[in-house]
Amino acid sequence: MDFRPCIDIHNGRVKQIVGGSLRDADDGARENFVSEQDAAFYARLYRRQGLREGHVILLNARDSEYYGETKQQALLALREYPGGLQVGGGITAENASEFLEAGASAVIVTSYVFRGGQIHYENLRKLVSEVGREHLVLDLSCRRKEPGGSYYIVTDRWQSFTEECVTGELMDELSSCCREFLVHAVDVEGKAEGIERDLVAQLGSWGKLPVTYAGGVHSFADLDEICELGKGRLNVTIGSALDLFGGPMPYSEVLKYIKEKMQ
Repeated sequence: MDFRPCIDIHNGRVKQIVGGSLRDADDGARENFVSEQDAAFYARLYRRQGLREGHVILLNARDSEYYGETKQQALLALREYPGGLQVGGGITAENASEFLEAGASAVIVTSYVFRGGQIHYENLRKLVSEVGREHLVLDLSCRRKEPGGSYYIVTDRWQSFTEECVTGELMDELSSCCREFLVHAVDVEGKAEGIERDLVAQLGSWGKLPVTYAGGVHSFADLDEICELGKGRLNVTIGSALDLFGGPMPYSEVLKYIKEKMQ
């Protein structure tokens, strides 16, 4: 288990939001935390701690009036920690290289690949051709359509369901095109009320590429469960629950916990 830090940017500010509350219509979201610091502050912190492969996520659509401000914050973070952070949000084959040249270690992609409810293989091939498999992370963030049902990949800032379920077979199929997967459990994302145990167990049973789980972590007991159910194979990111973002979990204690688990 490794800890992957995050910098979520919405309307030009570093924030923690309830994932399922994002709306394009008015650039709205239910906020848990709005930072007084810019994105470069957090990138600098993570660099000093030696934390690599954190996620910088642009939460505004590219046609949003706030996208320019959000993008500028993301670029500040990437330039502050060149080679140390991944970036996602509105990434396409046409703009991916810009973010890599600005310092991103990899681009994180969902909606460009999962279009019209299905996998758009032509776009996936374009991305691999443009940036290389080694610089591509596929985001399989997902939700259930009904309690106890399958987890379906969601796109467009988690607002649209696709017809694709997160399965071992799908991950096998996509693994030749990317270096790792990022999976937000959207229904618990930003709520800090507990993890999606079924999803964690499902992801941990695969284990063929690095997988980062995000969503619902609010205690060290949750981290214990991720380690156990995920068979020690999953990386984890924590947002709203960290004291960095107004939550109860001490950042320094989380780093200590992860370090001990990795020994």
